[in-house]
Amino acid sequence: MKKLFVYFLLFGCAYGAFTQNAAARFIEVSGTVEIKEESGWKTAAPGLSVGRNTIISTGLKSSAVISLGSSRLEVRPLTMLSLEELVQRDGIEETVLYLRTGRVRTEVRPPTGIQIDFSVQSPTITASVRGTSFEFDGKHLWVDDGRVLLAGSSGQKVYVAEGQRSYVDENNQNRIVPPFEAETAQLRPIIPELASTGSGIDPPEIGTPPVDSGSKMYIGWP
Repeated sequence: MKKLFVYFLLFGCAYGAFTQNAAARFIEVSGTVEIKEESGWKTAAPGLSVGRNTIISTGLKSSAVISLGSSRLEVRPLTMLSLEELVQRDGIEETVLYLRTGRVRTEVRPPTGIQIDFSVQSPTITASVRGTSFEFDGKHLWVDDGRVLLAGSSGQKVYVAEGQRSYVDENNQNRIVPPFEAETAQLRPIIPELASTGSGIDPPEIGTPPVDSGSKMYIGWP
């Protein structure tokens, strides 16, 4: 089974040694949020710390905000993920999550001189992220800040910049859809509608400037 990796890298100079086994801490909890450790399942609450190999689950209309060292993780409803690794050493902060289902949003604001290695794994593709803010559901990626490199098992690579998005086309051998194509795909249904109006006017080709007839149409990205 293919796996998706989202790598979040911010580089700086060496900073010295940190505590090796760091812990994640719940900041906010809404609704039904549970964690599973070696001792079994229990209810999460603000201030609760968890270590590696912990499973985090949110129910319907439930969410959580978790501090992961220099990172902030927002866990959306109906999400299950596991904390695979959270280590701080020699100026490097490493976090590894496995997103089983659902959706998360991540923000990273490292102190000066800290190198952040943040990864999220899912069963689909591999992505490398350079930036500070993105949202991810295992198949779809939205970038608020920074730049993301999505890489498929076939060797395909697609960059996703700030304000852009991309996704995996499961009906086409897990092809990664480039950001421009993902956005323009939403405009394609408009063309047949224009052609079926019976006006006798052919729809303009994409990229062709319209004739100035005193009226204008604006198309904005969602």
